[in-house]
Amino acid sequence: MFVTMSLIFRQLVDEETKTYTYLVGDSWSREAVLIDPVKDSAERDLGLLGELGLRLVYALDTHLHADHITGSGMLRSRTRCKVVVPLACGVTEGDVQVEDGNAIRFGLQAIEVRATPGHTDGCVTYVMANREMAFTGDALLIRGCGRTDFQSGDPRTLYRSVRDKIFSLPDDTLIYPAHDYKGRTASSVREEKLYNPRLGGDKTEEQFVSIMAELDLAYPRKIDVALPANRTLGLDEGEDAPPPSSAHDPWPAHRSGTGAPNVAAAWVREHIGDVRLIDVREAEECSGPDGKIEGAELVPLGEILTSCEGWSRNDRIVLYCRSGGRSDRAAIDLEGKGFRKVASMTGGILRWAALGLARASAGQG
Repeated sequence: MFVTMSLIFRQLVDEETKTYTYLVGDSWSREAVLIDPVKDSAERDLGLLGELGLRLVYALDTHLHADHITGSGMLRSRTRCKVVVPLACGVTEGDVQVEDGNAIRFGLQAIEVRATPGHTDGCVTYVMANREMAFTGDALLIRGCGRTDFQSGDPRTLYRSVRDKIFSLPDDTLIYPAHDYKGRTASSVREEKLYNPRLGGDKTEEQFVSIMAELDLAYPRKIDVALPANRTLGLDEGEDAPPPSSAHDPWPAHRSGTGAPNVAAAWVREHIGDVRLIDVREAEECSGPDGKIEGAELVPLGEILTSCEGWSRNDRIVLYCRSGGRSDRAAIDLEGKGFRKVASMTGGILRWAALGLARASAGQG
């Protein structure tokens, strides 16, 4: 069952290219996706994920962009998310190749994939499972559509895509395109059926073909740079690649039921001198009956996102609290900030004590 009440939604804009990036998150699982991220705005997106306490699980592109460089590769290297690309784009670097009828699931949410070629061969529209929102890329813009004179574009194909796959949605489905150059942020299926000068009303396919043929548009400014870059997810060779784990000292983090990276208390004890150990409880808890782990730094959960600004993203960081809930949240927050080796200690200090591991007694240090 997929519900709306747990949805987190933000619309972001890259001012240079007027590209919209959409963050869709699930408040229950704290999982999120980014649709059409831009490389130059990736740090902004990572910061927002961290502030909202969300873990990026997918970066989705609607098509092979010609007007900006995608941020999907950079986001993958920073967060370990999976990159979703349309199969027909021919981008072999993607982790998940989608086609018409597929679904992307995260938390209590699902996104349906609808193939909407015509602007390019590989265009798709991502539709929320409840049909309340559709992310149309360049296939359908607000009172317009993507051009059809490059990247195997075809006006007849685009006309049928929009009519069959987008205009067939409920009239109140909100339309969120990849761009708008007049400051408009959203439309609806009903509005575009009525007012889109190229595709709306009773426009026939022949009329649409004629309209597109007469546009006489300039050569895309960034296409010669953007297309080859986007075939490798926006990354140059070796750029921002995650450091390889040592075969002799692997990072053993696994995902807990909350989606947070976790490591076992016993492993922490074996490596306590090799990791940065952070206690995310409140100060008064450290002097309570549970005590604290000797050598741990005290950084309460509410201060994590401020304190971490001066930390190295390559540090091996283990967080703990009383039983694991707060440290799970902190680990997700730090992943959103780009920390590559961060984990919550499973079971917290209670698990540490149950294993008979040494700790500073209540009231010490």
